[in-house]
Amino acid sequence: MPTLQVRDLPSEVYNQLNFLAEKEHRSLAQQTIVLLKEGIEKRLENKNRRKHLISTFEGFGVEAQILPTPEFLVREDRDSR
Repeated sequence: MPTLQVRDLPSEVYNQLNFLAEKEHRSLAQQTIVLLKEGIEKRLENKNRRKHLISTFEGFGVEAQILPTPEFLVREDRDSR
């Protein structure tokens, strides 16, 4: 099994990780693995959700060229005040 070494870990992060490990009755290594897995799964889930939303949006036939730019929307909002 591969090993991961983390250098310059902030004390606050270490203390929080240690607290969670004790609370969940896990070793520090086990708790780190659990949190890394959860974080990675959430990231991948978010990415897949965005892909799905984009494909759904594209299914309506709306093209990116006709959508206003963020700059235009901000300017429009500021000018309306």
